[in-house]
Amino acid sequence: MRRWGGTSAPSRIGGLLVATAQLPSGKLQRWAKSPFFFNTVAHLLRIEREQARNLGELLEGLRACSDGSIFQHTFRTLQEHHFIREGFSNDFAHWAFEACNEIGLAERLASLDIREFTSIPTLRERIIAIIENYLKANSRARERAAMEPFYFCASDTIIIPTTVVARNLQEFADGLEKVSLNSIHYHFIDARLRLKLNSNDFSVWLDKEMDLGPLADRLNRIDIYTSTLQDVRRQIIRDIQFAM
Repeated sequence: MRRWGGTSAPSRIGGLLVATAQLPSGKLQRWAKSPFFFNTVAHLLRIEREQARNLGELLEGLRACSDGSIFQHTFRTLQEHHFIREGFSNDFAHWAFEACNEIGLAERLASLDIREFTSIPTLRERIIAIIENYLKANSRARERAAMEPFYFCASDTIIIPTTVVARNLQEFADGLEKVSLNSIHYHFIDARLRLKLNSNDFSVWLDKEMDLGPLADRLNRIDIYTSTLQDVRRQIIRDIQFAM
């Protein structure tokens, strides 16, 4: 039986549960075919060897850096953006604006929607293309010194299982209330790369294990750029409660 929530392990429940169960609310809820196991994560940041003192060197660094570094400066920065609710949603756009004063480039880089990407190489190519096209029209910007260097970083991600498990919608909503925002980010945003789909762990589980495709689609349409992670959590819970 599949273990939902990002890692593979034997289910804690034997057999397929397809009956209904009475919830405290008095509404009947079907059991999931397989339960959802919530995970959380910890990140250990490290500085890579690449650095850039101008946009030309940033291009060189983008071609040479690890996939982990691209992930750190886009997906991980989006998580930090969710907490602070200010600035650009990726480090490349922020540096182009703050250190290089290239507002047009910063806006183009900030327009990247990571929900469109299911692989780091494709995301890397898009970032490189944006900068190359900008420099074709603004050649002097290539060698212009930035006010401060860009240091490429990456992080090691450690997946940590939690004790929170959901077997129906009520338990799922309760679990979303309990887990950390790191867990929300891991399952709702980071999952896209892991699944290689334009989706997330929550939506996949609701669709495949609960036969709730319309609810899964609603969750997947939540705007992750104009909301904090706490707002995202609340919206997911509201959609689930409405479905119940």
